[in-house]
Amino acid sequence: MKFHLAPSHHLSRLLLASPLLICPLMFSTTASAKSDSISVPATEDLRLYDIATAPNSDRIIKDVQTLVDFGTRHTLSDTKSETHGIGAARRWIKAEFERISAQCGQCLEVIEVSSTNTGKRIPNPTEIVNIIAIQKGQTDPNRVVMMSGDIDSRVSDVMDSTSISPGANDNASGVAGALEAARVLSQYQFNGTIVYAALSGEEQGLYGGAALAQYAQQHDWHVEAVLNNDMIGNIQGINGVVSNHTVRVFSEGVRIAETPEEAKERYFSGGENDSSSRNLARHIKSLADQYMTNLDVKLIYRLDRFGRGGHHLPFNKAGMPAVRVMETNENYNRQHQDIRVENGIEYGDVISGVDKDFTAKLTALNAISLAAMAWAPAPPTNVTISGEVTADTHLKWQKSDRKEVVGYRVYWRDTTESEWSHSRYVGNVDQFTLKNMVIDNYLYGVAAVGNNGNTSPVVFPGRTGAF
Repeated sequence: MKFHLAPSHHLSRLLLASPLLICPLMFSTTASAKSDSISVPATEDLRLYDIATAPNSDRIIKDVQTLVDFGTRHTLSDTKSETHGIGAARRWIKAEFERISAQCGQCLEVIEVSSTNTGKRIPNPTEIVNIIAIQKGQTDPNRVVMMSGDIDSRVSDVMDSTSISPGANDNASGVAGALEAARVLSQYQFNGTIVYAALSGEEQGLYGGAALAQYAQQHDWHVEAVLNNDMIGNIQGINGVVSNHTVRVFSEGVRIAETPEEAKERYFSGGENDSSSRNLARHIKSLADQYMTNLDVKLIYRLDRFGRGGHHLPFNKAGMPAVRVMETNENYNRQHQDIRVENGIEYGDVISGVDKDFTAKLTALNAISLAAMAWAPAPPTNVTISGEVTADTHLKWQKSDRKEVVGYRVYWRDTTESEWSHSRYVGNVDQFTLKNMVIDNYLYGVAAVGNNGNTSPVVFPGRTGAF
């Protein structure tokens, strides 16, 4: 028998509207604790509504223009000039993060994370420099959520480091978004740490992301989420569609870092669609549905666009949850192109192709996601599931002793559903039994619930879904 509960982000409203309808359903499944002793906590954080409207489109487009004015930001371009090339661009970004930090009482630690690389697209040893701003968490500083954009730009020839390469949408928009998110969120304090990252070397081989992933491992960061923003400003697709209300979030299904032993476990228990990255993407969508208007998040169930890659991949390779956030309707005439006009068609990634209001909207999506996760408890650990050849499904997890954790919520969905459709708050316990729910017929997960209306991403049982 299947019991229909309200999705978690609508539960509190439905309880108020129809208590006689909902309450009997809530208690239809039996827990290890008495249901009538559980008080359901708040399911929303009113601060996130303010954050959702805080990004300033004029500031964002000004930052995009500043980055465009450096002429080119190619990885192999000039690093000495104060006005031209990637060196000048990254120094300006660092100074801007430092200015933001000064306005919040030095709440950001601004650092450079670099590596020296050679490769197919880097013929000579070249220093790849990332500019990183760290807003340290108050109670759980090693837990990190991150927003990134890419500094570098390119034209048609990926090795052309001298031609004018504005890179307005790809990817000044992402860097400008990270700067604006830092302005907005630096006005708050969080439990976990938020990192704002301007990465380099993306077009030459994802070198900046690889360097930061290694830095995170070396400094014992527990990375809960990486939101890679790569092109968040274009609303006019090459297919003729003009839309300012949809965004794509790409996520890996099976972890690229999965070991053969873990693959065998997943093969028999399921979870091909439930990596931590995929449940991170679902979490982002649920936050948009709750706190934003006129924005539809399209969950794209693949690592990236077909045959292409982005700067979330190095983090995935390091075993970290990471997704790509980007516009829905791409315009290939404005990507990786020399500035020119051919047969009446304008080519080139110029600032006229960036919609400032849309970029602000996607910046807001990042900001509420970072804030909600940094305020929420860490996702539960050691989640396991059992119930083979029985009528019931039993979930267990490691109960946290952190005071911000008030309890846990169990989720489930049909195996053919793409998003979590049902959930139940089960209290501050370390296990829960869903009576008369056969383990074979559904997919299950667990999230930690905070004392401020925020919930962690859902964790699928086993190593398959661990954060």
